[in-house]
Amino acid sequence: MAAVDGLAMYDKTQQLNQPIRVEEYAPLVKRIAYHMMVRMPACVQVDDLIQAGMIGLLEAVQKYDGTRGASFETYAGIRIRGAIVDEMRRGDWAPRSVHRNTRLIASAIRTVEARCGRDAQDSEIAAELDIPLNEYHAMLQDSNSSRLFSYEETFGDDDSNIDASESSSAYASPLEGLQRDAMKRALAEAIMQLPERERLVLALYYDEELNLKEIGQVLGVSESRVSQIHSQAALRLRTRLTDWKSKD
Repeated sequence: MAAVDGLAMYDKTQQLNQPIRVEEYAPLVKRIAYHMMVRMPACVQVDDLIQAGMIGLLEAVQKYDGTRGASFETYAGIRIRGAIVDEMRRGDWAPRSVHRNTRLIASAIRTVEARCGRDAQDSEIAAELDIPLNEYHAMLQDSNSSRLFSYEETFGDDDSNIDASESSSAYASPLEGLQRDAMKRALAEAIMQLPERERLVLALYYDEELNLKEIGQVLGVSESRVSQIHSQAALRLRTRLTDWKSKD
């Protein structure tokens, strides 16, 4: 039995020592880039995101340590997303008008929900902004291209479970760790309190990694409508988390 266990350990060690072929994971980079492309405006080329993702993949190859228990694909996925988010952060792709409208929408949502004590409806938000409903939906469509909300940008590259020495959390103080955990709990609670359709869109997009077209097929609505729902959910969360921070 000891010999069998020793052979199994030897085989595992041999697998960990196998060289990683970058080209085998190029499709993973493309899949992640196309999935994240919906957060960017039309002027951004997916090739730019793929290029950034490839840099993340190369970094993953250099830094991966299979003895820590995580598969390379899991580790590489985190590095690829992180590299693409870094590229998004370096360039503010949205024009000033989009940022201005984003603030106006968030303020309108906050006002309506404070007045009504429930989730604000599309028509109520448009009325608060004193614009037609179709114009409000167009503003939502534009806001989806700006960097309003994403798990990656809210929490950074949370790969502490894979390599704590390379995670920013490794250098955080106990207080910062508590604040981070509290923020995660607040976000989870805020998501659970979203209207059902908005909650479903976020789950299908972030958890199931469906694209907007696929989500539209699930919900029986157009791709643009899914984009609007996603944006409104993001803004609603942004408003509620801002309120949470102000109470902290």
